[in-house]
Amino acid sequence: MRKATHPIPSASARLRLSVLAVCAALAAGCAAVGPDYERPPVEVPGQWRLPQPSVNELANGAWWQQFADPALDALIQAALDENRDLRIAASRVEEYRGRYGATRAEQFPQVSASASGGRARLAESQRLPGQPATGTTWQVDLGVSFELDLWGRLRRATESARADLLAQEEARRTVVLALVANVASGYVALRGLDQQLATTRATVSSRAESTRLARRRFEVGLTSELDARQAESEYESARALIPQYEAAIAQQENNLSLLIGRNPGPILRGRTLAQLRLPQAPAGLPSDLLARRPDIRQAEQQLIAANAQIGVARAAYFPSISLTAAIGSVSPQLSGLFEGPSRTWSYGGGLLAPIFTAGAIAGQVQAAEALQQQALENYRKSIQTAFAEVETGLVNARKLHDQLGAQARQTEALRRYLRLARLRYDNGYTSYLEVLDAERNLFNAELQLAQTRASELSAWVTVYRAMGGGWVELAEQHAGAAQPPVPKPG
Repeated sequence: MRKATHPIPSASARLRLSVLAVCAALAAGCAAVGPDYERPPVEVPGQWRLPQPSVNELANGAWWQQFADPALDALIQAALDENRDLRIAASRVEEYRGRYGATRAEQFPQVSASASGGRARLAESQRLPGQPATGTTWQVDLGVSFELDLWGRLRRATESARADLLAQEEARRTVVLALVANVASGYVALRGLDQQLATTRATVSSRAESTRLARRRFEVGLTSELDARQAESEYESARALIPQYEAAIAQQENNLSLLIGRNPGPILRGRTLAQLRLPQAPAGLPSDLLARRPDIRQAEQQLIAANAQIGVARAAYFPSISLTAAIGSVSPQLSGLFEGPSRTWSYGGGLLAPIFTAGAIAGQVQAAEALQQQALENYRKSIQTAFAEVETGLVNARKLHDQLGAQARQTEALRRYLRLARLRYDNGYTSYLEVLDAERNLFNAELQLAQTRASELSAWVTVYRAMGGGWVELAEQHAGAAQPPVPKPG
């Protein structure tokens, strides 16, 4: 019959359990196999192509508030509270927090307890003289098992699991970064479409009056039917754009509704496109991105996890040593289960060492090293991608500002041109074609001006997204989405 353990250790058993604890402490002091992580060197540009002012705090504040639009602030708050992708990312963090806890627990002694009772009948050939045919057995077990982590396999596995958890934390912050930027740029695009729709409706109203006057002049014989039909054609051409902009606005509203976790519907507006303030440029050296960008930090944590897995794979070359101890009681009477004569104990150890694996361990080590190399290249690629995104964003924002200035001057010139063309036509110095050409050019210029204005604002949103910064943690605080701290190594 299997020996059982007792929940109250005797003096000798306590001594043996103390020996196990000492062995555990010694094992923890042994060096872990596999390479220790060191941040790989990366080539960092000395400065950006376009120099930025020294205003680093802008990258750590709620930059979207620089637009000075309470409606936009409310949309971002709603997105941080209700966005489904952000909730999924937060749940994934909790998943990896649980995985880390389960992996780390393997470094410590595992204690288990069990209790059982049963009644059995023995065959006559199995019974001793005078032994009854049937009997009852009660049993209580308390056992301890522990693996000596002499080679650091469990510590490397814990290191890898912790890095995986930190990588998921950074992945969640990447979702926050993208979410805030997408809501801001989506709102700016919506206000741009609103401005283009307003411009189109104003143009339709103006052309309706021009069409009425052209038809009246034709009816009284002042002009030919050609002028009336040309005015009517331009009027209908502008009217045809209204449904297009209305459909685009509805689609943009639905996209924003999805970002803020709501069903499709109208979006509350605040300031007009022209009233939105232009954000200031965030500053910082290229090397700041290594600490600012959550996607770069995520890639580095993935590299740390892959580096630790090399140690886990290499530890398989060495013997695995486990220790066990048990103390308990077994008795045919329930009332006598915890009496002295019923107590039993046992302790022991086991060793498992690979002798011939046909290259299985070598293959696992090779695979782990290859995964580490992939993670290394992904880390370097993420840094280079970040540099390129910031450079591109800064150049686009600056050049769009220059383009907007030129288009604003062009639009003003076309307004004057239209006034002169109408004056010349009314006095009989030119044909109606000149007026139509001036109206058409001004209309197109006003639409392009609104689009460029929205593009410039969106470009600065892209710059803040590319630069990263402390505003990501601030956005989490706005939504109360901060996660519990990750346990320290050990």
